[in-house]
Parts: sequence; structure tokens; C-alpha cells
Amino acid sequence: MIEPIVIDVDGPAGAAFTTRAGGVSTGAFEGLNLGSTTGDRAPDVRENRARLCAALRLDAERVTMGRQVHGAAVRPIAAPTRPGRFTGGLWGWPEGDGLVTDRTGLALVVLGADCLPVLMWRRDRPAVAAAHAGWRGLVAGVVQRAAEALGDPGRLGAAIGPGIGPDSYPVSAEVRDGFAAAFGERVVRAPAVDLAAAAREALRQAGVPESSIQQVDACTYREPERFYSFRRDGEACGRQGGVVWVRAAA
Repeated sequence: MIEPIVIDVDGPAGAAFTTRAGGVSTGAFEGLNLGSTTGDRAPDVRENRARLCAALRLDAERVTMGRQVHGAAVRPIAAPTRPGRFTGGLWGWPEGDGLVTDRTGLALVVLGADCLPVLMWRRDRPAVAAAHAGWRGLVAGVVQRAAEALGDPGRLGAAIGPGIGPDSYPVSAEVRDGFAAAFGERVVRAPAVDLAAAAREALRQAGVPESSIQQVDACTYREPERFYSFRRDGEACGRQGGVVWVRAAA
């Protein structure tokens, strides 16, 4: 059975993060792998994505992703991008690590396997955003740009999803220095950096109230039964996701 981590959203939106539970992928991808570019069987990925849509009651024709390149570009979505591709063609998405929409019934998906999925929503009106936030995207400002695209940050809510924890993420001195410059010394735990702390600081820098930021307390590297981890498992590794959508009016 699929076991998404459903977020309590204080606005006209829905948000959830996925785990490995409930999928049909096998081998190195065992579970609910949502990624289609690392070697898993395409029919299994389609089935996993279809199961996710069913569990969250989403129309698969209205789910949009982006081709993630560890950048900071945020793409506005006015209509489903290539309808049906999420559970159909799988490949060929336009580039974009950040996505934003205010269209009812549209769902945005970002994937990760150590990188953070960061989801945002307006608490006062229908509008949502999703950001794929690895270390490059965080330092480049993808989280702040996604928040800015939604506007009026004091009215935003946000959720930081599962990612690699600082105890498992040593990086170079150059990367640590970049994080310290962007987010302050407190996000650096030499020889590592704290991605979640950096994402939280990025949201605060964008003006999102601290009281409106939620965080999933989980480490993808240290929980192999629950999450995929690129740093733990290498290239042949699945992807979990963050999903946020504008709810239809009751």
C-alpha cells in the first residue's frame, strides 16, 4: 500500500511526499520509484505514478513535472504540460527545477533521491509551487525564486520534504563556503552541510513566516527501507517525489 506523507495544508491546496512503499518496481528500484531516467522499467514507473495519482485522487492528465538540471529557473504552469506524459510518455519535459501554478486541479511534481523537494502554497488563495533543491539549486536560489513567484510571502505556507541529513552529507570546503555565504554559518556542520536548514533559511530569506514552515524529519541516506538515496545506492537508484496541487472548489 502506498504510504505518502500527507502535509496538513492551511490553504486551498494539497501537498504530499512519497516513500518507497506500495510500488511495483523491483531490484535496485524496489518500491514506488517515480524516476524514469536511471534504468527502471518504463511500465513499472508508469504503474507507480498511476498508483500515486489514485492514492492522492489526482488526474494524471493534469500532472506536470520539469526536466531537473539542478538550476534555479522557475517555470509558470498555465495548463497541463504535455497532458498524460506523467503516466504515458514519461520523458521530454521542458527544463525547470521550480514550478508554479494557480490553476485549479493542476498538480506539480519534483523528484529527489537525497535532494530536497520543497513545496509551497498560498494560504489565502489558490496557488502552489514546487522546487527541486539540491545543494546547487539551494545556493543558486531556487527556493527563494519559487516563493517570489507565488508573491506576498507573508501569506505562504511551505513544507520541506525528506532529504539527506547532515550526518550523511560531507561535501567539499568550497561547497561549505558557498552555503555559509548564502545561509550563514549555522547551516554548516563540517565536513557536511545541512540541506534542510539551508532550505528553511532560504524560505525565511524570501519572507515566509517561520511558523508557516513544516519539515519532514527524515534522512534518505539512513532509511533505506523507506527512501531512495543516490549517495548510498549510486546511479541505479529510484526517486521519491514531492507533489503539490491546487484543490478544486468544494
